Amino acid sequence: MSWLTAEQALARLGTKPQTLYANVSRGRITARPDPDDPRKSLYRLDDVERLAGRQKGRRPAQTVAAESIAWGEPVLDTAISTIVDDRLLYRGRDAAQLAETGTLGAVAQLLWASDTRPDFANRARARQPGIAAAYQAIAELAATDMPSAGRQRAVLLADAARVVAFLAGAIAAPGTDPVHLRLARQWQRPEAAEPIRIALVLLAEHELNASTFAARVTASTGAPLAAAVLSGLATLSGPLHGNASQSMAGLIEQAQRVGVTAAITAQVRQGAALPCFGHKLYAGGDMRASTLMAGFAVPALFGDIAEVGERLTGEKPNVDFALSALVMAFDLPADAPLQIFALARSVGWIAHALEQVEMGTLIRPRARYVGV
Repeated sequence: MSWLTAEQALARLGTKPQTLYANVSRGRITARPDPDDPRKSLYRLDDVERLAGRQKGRRPAQTVAAESIAWGEPVLDTAISTIVDDRLLYRGRDAAQLAETGTLGAVAQLLWASDTRPDFANRARARQPGIAAAYQAIAELAATDMPSAGRQRAVLLADAARVVAFLAGAIAAPGTDPVHLRLARQWQRPEAAEPIRIALVLLAEHELNASTFAARVTASTGAPLAAAVLSGLATLSGPLHGNASQSMAGLIEQAQRVGVTAAITAQVRQGAALPCFGHKLYAGGDMRASTLMAGFAVPALFGDIAEVGERLTGEKPNVDFALSALVMAFDLPADAPLQIFALARSVGWIAHALEQVEMGTLIRPRARYVGV
């Protein structure tokens, strides 16, 4: 990630300092303290260039389309979720408030606009529960289930509940209890059940992220709902998405070895972004992280990293940081964040798949050829 000084940002924007500061306060441009001079700030290059492009007037359609691919303008309508003023809303309901007492099943009922709460009970136990078992279970469903196109919504809702039940059966312990209790039992950490519940609610849906877009593309072809979830699972596995919390390992090891301040200072001086800090959709900080970490005793090391990291970069920890802290706090499996993420987000993928099926349109963008 590249950063500009105030002088460089003003030169590209062609504006006054007051306008630059106003764009920062409105969340349009991300700023952080200059590690070489904390009295000054640095400004994210991508944000500055995006604003500079808009200020030049009407842009070619191909430019607008290209920018929409990466954190750009919205590309489709949805009634499922949005992020407004650093609040995550599920069909107009505040996700942080839902996380106070809600369960994944209750959130599924809301996001799927279902009259009844789906049943995620599963009495089968995977031979070796985990992500590999989840892929196998959902792949089998994707290969054998009926297409989603041309079928009544009530039938699709039954399919949806069965898909999540299969996924829960592959990851969590069997049973009829809410899935957060089954996950805690599977990991033999009953004391972690409550923060796991909060994490499942907060991670169930997050607008048009990479895995959700993949799921919608799949659903737009009329494929089974399980196939849409399989597409989401495949996309989630990348280190820039569902596996992002794994990037904390190096920083934690370095902080334990040389101290938190020295570890973070070294990384910032190299111009590298701190792993699991900041989120482009939350100018004031990822509310999922603060909500989740309020639900358990955050290890002192993570508390120190959060404090020093924010002081030196201006960025706050995101939800991947919170999931990593959860792992250390309860000694959960190393890939627990991915398992929680996959189970939670399957509910959101299905919500988007159902919405896409109702739209009845194929998602088929065009590529701009630049080859020989």
